[in-house]
Amino acid sequence: MAKSCDVSKIDLKKPQWSQETFIGRAKHFFVVTNPLNLLKSSEELETARQIVLKHQKGEKLQGIDSEELWRQKYIYDSAFHPDTGEKMMLIGRMSAQVPMNMTITGLMLTFYKTTPAVVFWQWVNQSFNAVVNYTNRSGDKPIDNKQLGLAYFGATGGALGTALGLNSLVKNLPPLVGRLVPFSAVAAANCINIPMMRSRELYDGIPVFTDSGERIGDSVAAAKKAIPIVTVSRVLMALPGLTLAPVVMDQLDRKTTILKRRPWIGAPIQVTLCGVFLVFATPLCCALFPQQSSLSFNKLEPNLKEQARSAGLNEKSFVYFNKGL
Repeated sequence: MAKSCDVSKIDLKKPQWSQETFIGRAKHFFVVTNPLNLLKSSEELETARQIVLKHQKGEKLQGIDSEELWRQKYIYDSAFHPDTGEKMMLIGRMSAQVPMNMTITGLMLTFYKTTPAVVFWQWVNQSFNAVVNYTNRSGDKPIDNKQLGLAYFGATGGALGTALGLNSLVKNLPPLVGRLVPFSAVAAANCINIPMMRSRELYDGIPVFTDSGERIGDSVAAAKKAIPIVTVSRVLMALPGLTLAPVVMDQLDRKTTILKRRPWIGAPIQVTLCGVFLVFATPLCCALFPQQSSLSFNKLEPNLKEQARSAGLNEKSFVYFNKGL
């Protein structure tokens, strides 16, 4: 017999775990970034979408208990944008972060010595980052082609300039220093790519809501808070793989002969190491700041303060916004 229970009181607008603590946010993002979500078929994703939409409309769900409802909710979240509701590009989803980044990062760390290799892998990495940044932007306004182009070429140019410039400076330094150049390039690129990709938010703002979910308007002040914290998260996300993996490879190179006897093994070792680090770094760094971040009433723009007052808020209140990923 199909099981059924009243799950109408569950608020799917909020994660299953408390987002007021780092542990709660980490549990949430371990589920959201689970690479196994990529294996869900179109039919499974559509089923999850229908269940979530029916729940939002207050329709009774047959054969669905709380555990199953949350499972379907996270399948939905893994593939659909939280603000627009659109199905996200496969490689841009957060569940694709580990398999995509471990491959790109591992190969970027392997082929870092020659200029053509640096150019190619930094280009691949920034192309992927551009897709991720666009897919996981905050708000429901489209990004125009000019903005996309500026962000893409700006980040790629910044990464290449940093990587090639540092490579020329570290030629006479210990090999480990050269192995760390890719992290500097990635960090520099993130500091360019994310703000440029989301620059429109600095003019138009991003949606802000009351605690009950009522939309007040679009706030530039919220965007100014969201973009830096996302940039910090993404830089820290890349830190373990791009710094610890080089240390391991440096030790293997200096203290063993495995890389000399089997040079081809370097790439799979580094890809695997990056995968291990990213499985933990991705959700933990996403969890550093609440996904639904807050902004005090007093920091809102004057016109939004009036709208906030109309919604029942006052000087002691906060508004909430999706910071993006």
